[in-house]
Amino acid sequence: MHVKVPIGAPLKVALDEAAKTKQSPIILLTSERKPWTPDGFRASWRKACKKAGIEDVTFNDLCGTAVTRLALVGCTEAEIAAITGHSIRDVRSILDAHYLHRDQALAETAIRKLEIGYAESIGAAKTGTESTK
Repeated sequence: MHVKVPIGAPLKVALDEAAKTKQSPIILLTSERKPWTPDGFRASWRKACKKAGIEDVTFNDLCGTAVTRLALVGCTEAEIAAITGHSIRDVRSILDAHYLHRDQALAETAIRKLEIGYAESIGAAKTGTESTK
């Protein structure tokens, strides 16, 4: 499946710079300047992880990290799915099973929203402008 992902400003700058010397329409190339084969990429990924001391991480974990980061900045599940190619159900499952339940920043944001909402409802009740939502 192919997914079109809009290019963010920092990536655009990097790609424009790389295009000045690029000899292929493919972004990621081997040291021989050829497109990766799936097996070649997998082997190089494992070697790079080992060299960096990273264990128990797969390339697909990067996708889960992207899903999480997008959620943390306020993207909807539909927006995340449009970027990653996951179904909305899969996005929800990734977030639920692996990531967001451990994020302290989300818990803190939820409490701030609760406090703001409570303060607004108290203020509205005092002024008689309480909504009937």
